[in-house]
Amino acid sequence: MKLTETKLKGAYVIEVEPLTDERGFFARSWCQKEFAEHGLNPNLVQCNISFNLKKGTLRGMHYQAKPHEEVKLVRCTMGAVYDVIIDLRSESSTFKQWVGVELTADNRKMLYIPEGMAHGFQTLVDNTEVFYQMSEFYNSESATGLRWDDPDFKVEWLIKQDLVISEKDKSYPLIEITNLFITELKGY
Repeated sequence: MKLTETKLKGAYVIEVEPLTDERGFFARSWCQKEFAEHGLNPNLVQCNISFNLKKGTLRGMHYQAKPHEEVKLVRCTMGAVYDVIIDLRSESSTFKQWVGVELTADNRKMLYIPEGMAHGFQTLVDNTEVFYQMSEFYNSESATGLRWDDPDFKVEWLIKQDLVISEKDKSYPLIEITNLFITELKGY
């Protein structure tokens, strides 16, 4: 595997290194030992799949607050997504900055998202599937999110019209209005 750190410390784009022959290829997509050697959390306890019918579906920006913060390892197994993370770690030099990475079934890239980051994605084609591996079990009391279009973050989504967004994701408050980073970020 090839691990390349993004501008957000601790967040990595991971690329498989295929061994090819006449049959196709074989590649490792996760290795507990290799993750630990790079200082990444190697504990994965849950896997989820998100299937999305329409191009322009936007899910996010989600995270689990302390004490149930989680690492996510995300890969697009069918179709294509623009995967976005926002650094919520107040002690980080990249606090409130974001990174977007195109993950596709064809490029087989993955995004390693450390604790303390909000995550979301936008589908770039119809019938897109995303596979998640998480370091913590889902905890509904810690599950929360930020507005996908909050002007404090200035995320530049690739598709701007005909978006499909859940009412829950639309209802997350703007940071400016709630002053969330001062009062409610729960330890980040």
